[in-house]
Amino acid sequence: MNKICIIGVGLIGGSFALGLKRDAKTKLEKTNIIGFGRNEANLQQAQSLGVIDAYSLDIEQAMFGVDFVLIATPVDSFKAIFEMIKPHIDDHVVISDVGSTKGSIIASAKEVFGVVPTNFIPAHPIAGKEKNGVVSADANLFHDKRVILTPADNANKPAIKRVRNYWQALGAKVEIMNDKIHDDLLAMTSHLPHILAFSLMNYLIENNSKALNYAAGGFKDFSRIASSNSTMWCDICINNADEIIKHIAGFQQGLDKLSDLIKDNKTQEIAQLFAKARNVRDDWVNTL
Repeated sequence: MNKICIIGVGLIGGSFALGLKRDAKTKLEKTNIIGFGRNEANLQQAQSLGVIDAYSLDIEQAMFGVDFVLIATPVDSFKAIFEMIKPHIDDHVVISDVGSTKGSIIASAKEVFGVVPTNFIPAHPIAGKEKNGVVSADANLFHDKRVILTPADNANKPAIKRVRNYWQALGAKVEIMNDKIHDDLLAMTSHLPHILAFSLMNYLIENNSKALNYAAGGFKDFSRIASSNSTMWCDICINNADEIIKHIAGFQQGLDKLSDLIKDNKTQEIAQLFAKARNVRDDWVNTL
């Protein structure tokens, strides 16, 4: 029997647990999942929903006998969590995570352990919802979604295989990538869009408190991710600051270019920009 400890039983950690509990019947050996966190009410709810089998507020008890640990807490907490679990792990315990930034997490592991542990396999499932908490956990959340692993050069190959197997059992498409490439790509495709959605909402309410009375479906679709967890996204901004700032500047250049075209009444150029964006998006959507 596998024994897994999930640190942070929210949307992502809870969905991972639910998926494993469902798929273990056909694809994996039986799995016992214990949750760890500081909010007992949340852990009680997770257990009552059948997401976890048990929980503990004591890290030594939570880690006893486990062979896999998944860290599913805000990125800014990782250094403290590594320090917390360090006395309770050995080389046979595989450690992974679900953080949206990888460079800062790997740096925290080096700081705490001296080197990146060979049994630490960083991971990032590119999936989620704007709603948070274990009550929103979904066993199918990762089905047909991409999961990126960013193992260090010294990573243990059986540990990589084990993490890959878990995600594939949940129906995910797994690939391996350098952490720097990951952080640059995700700054463009995930971090920047969330920043734009938050910023647009603030722009509206700061300029006209009644503006939302006149917003319709298009605005609702665009602004959906502004309902995401603000603390988590603050952590992501701080922990992937260089890449995010770079892409905010690049995006601003695009806005400046469009602003100049509008000011100069460049109808054809504006239409070409919009048509290019539409065609690229339509082609992308057709591949989903």
